[in-house]
Amino acid sequence: MSYIDLADPKPSKVKKAVTKPAKAKSSKPISVAAFKASPVRKIFVLDTSVILYNHNCINTFDDNDVALPITVLEELDNFKKGNDNINFEAREFIRIIDRMSENNTLTDWIPLEKTSGGKFKVIMNERSMLDARLIFDDNKPDHRILNAALSLTQEFPDRRVVLVSKDINLRLKAKSLNITAEDYLTGKIKNVEGLYTGISNITGLPSSVIDKLYTQGWCKPKDIGVKNPTPNLYFVLKNTNNSALAYFNAVTEKIERIEKRTAFRIMPRNAEQVFAMHAVLNPDVKLVTLQGVAGTGKTLIALAAALEQKRNFKQVFLARPIVPLSNKDIGYLPGDIKSKMNPYMEPLNDNLKFIQSQYSEKDKEFKSITDSLENEKIVVQPLAYIRGRSISNVCFIVDEAQNLTPHEIKTIITRAGQNTKIIFTGDIYQIDTPYLDAQSNGLSYLIDKIKHHAIYAHVRLEKGERSELANLANDLL
Repeated sequence: MSYIDLADPKPSKVKKAVTKPAKAKSSKPISVAAFKASPVRKIFVLDTSVILYNHNCINTFDDNDVALPITVLEELDNFKKGNDNINFEAREFIRIIDRMSENNTLTDWIPLEKTSGGKFKVIMNERSMLDARLIFDDNKPDHRILNAALSLTQEFPDRRVVLVSKDINLRLKAKSLNITAEDYLTGKIKNVEGLYTGISNITGLPSSVIDKLYTQGWCKPKDIGVKNPTPNLYFVLKNTNNSALAYFNAVTEKIERIEKRTAFRIMPRNAEQVFAMHAVLNPDVKLVTLQGVAGTGKTLIALAAALEQKRNFKQVFLARPIVPLSNKDIGYLPGDIKSKMNPYMEPLNDNLKFIQSQYSEKDKEFKSITDSLENEKIVVQPLAYIRGRSISNVCFIVDEAQNLTPHEIKTIITRAGQNTKIIFTGDIYQIDTPYLDAQSNGLSYLIDKIKHHAIYAHVRLEKGERSELANLANDLL
């Protein structure tokens, strides 16, 4: 066998490999001979992007084995400083590896902490007969990671070696080298097209049922032909002559009629917006998700409804993740930290100004919004500031939630204290964060996992109401 010298930044000379017998460095690690004789398991080789997505990823591969190229540890060193979520993920992963190395040598196969039989190892050998650096004419980290995977396929020809990466291009390169490559599937929903909408349309009902909803205000689920409905599921109920909007109240176990309500003079323009307004205003619902394309009114409805009930909370907190354009950090922007944040927060401020414009400057509602901003009763901040806080007695709106990972969503919700309501809004098909997609983003994950709980409500908005021009663009472009 031959390999390329890693010390050479532009490898060109082929050297003969010298095989040295492995030395036992610890009583706990598994020897190579014993490892090869164990039942056949997969070996998953992790890319840096997987760790930055989930710091606990090495414990999510059941009883299979996990290998980490040394280049990945080098790349994590570049991410360990900072306040973004990826910096937190890098630091947490490094702490996990540090604990594992207390009584073991990471270059030997050692048992994983939270799996039944999986083992872990740092791969120092990034040399292989087929050299990715020469094939792609670059000595970049991705190509050294590919070489680590290739070296494992040579060392363990009877094992299935799988490169796991959130980087699509790296997976394509791996497949071109005949390496099995997969996306990291933990936290990824299977059928995004069948994602829970929160709305059910029922037609052909008897007139007596619709009349009952208007006279009595409620009916039983069996009256509309539904068994065991999802808590807070919304209904559009129709017959040939009449229709009604309703939802299933999990507390009373009844289908209750919904009336159109305004909030700060923002009037819902369609059934979906009526449902969204109801979900945010419902005091029994502590967690709301509003999903839909641009122009459907997600953020505006959420903000107007939150302001309508702001007297019930200490603060209305508006936040969104910062996703720098052109992959440039906010440090490229001029001014102090507030000036740097303004471009990212402007969409929230635009909605506030639109609500305020429903009133004249002399109206008390107009002044109350201005006063609330000055007194920090309404706070507009980047989402990065949430880490480490305990949020009590707050109505918390998180815009552009599709740019969050499942772990970030969990981090936000676990910050909630007493009398806190959280509203996530976003479009799962409009993602600006690398390594996330419609199936793996935090908003899709949340909708899929928590839909059966009584304190949660979800509405998917599909009809655009921004303008005729915006609708034209959404439909035809």
